[in-house]
Amino acid sequence: MRVRGSAQAGFTYLGILAAIILMGLLLTAAARVWTLTEQRERETQLLFVGHAFRMAIAAYYAHGGRYPQTLHDLLQDDRSPVPLRYLRRLYLDPMTNSTDWQLVLAPEGGIKGVYSGSGRVPIKRANFAPIDVIFADSDCYCAWQFVYEPRFRRRVAPGNPAPGNPAPGNPAPGGPARGGPAPGIPIPGNLSGQ
Repeated sequence: MRVRGSAQAGFTYLGILAAIILMGLLLTAAARVWTLTEQRERETQLLFVGHAFRMAIAAYYAHGGRYPQTLHDLLQDDRSPVPLRYLRRLYLDPMTNSTDWQLVLAPEGGIKGVYSGSGRVPIKRANFAPIDVIFADSDCYCAWQFVYEPRFRRRVAPGNPAPGNPAPGNPAPGGPARGGPAPGIPIPGNLSGQ
């Protein structure tokens, strides 16, 4: 009967060993899923923070016509009598957990954008917002550059209103002439409307 007890102990040992291996495989799979979920969450945070920096740089530029010299200029802009704040604080880079953002410098001086210093490969490869479509199929997070570029730098000479914005007392282009009827309104006595 000793043989039987040893055989049962061996089967129990193999059963416990199989259960431990199965638990290890399940824990490894769960860790991979958790890591991917965490990376996706960090990507979402990076997009949010990057957009916040881009909007702050745009507001700073719109207020004075030039880019900030440092990121701290976005925290307090002293160019006007009442200091302005475009950001409450310098956000952490979710990929590196630091405030050491890489800077995109403007040719005329100043900072026109930021990007992460992380060389990790992004999970998100498509379906970006229209302003971020250039991020598609990037090889690293460092290619996700949140840059503000003024689209139109229309310079209007003093005293000349912009097209479609007439000076007081002047008619708008295509509008009625002074003292005349509006276009498309028939003149009395002219039935053709012309």
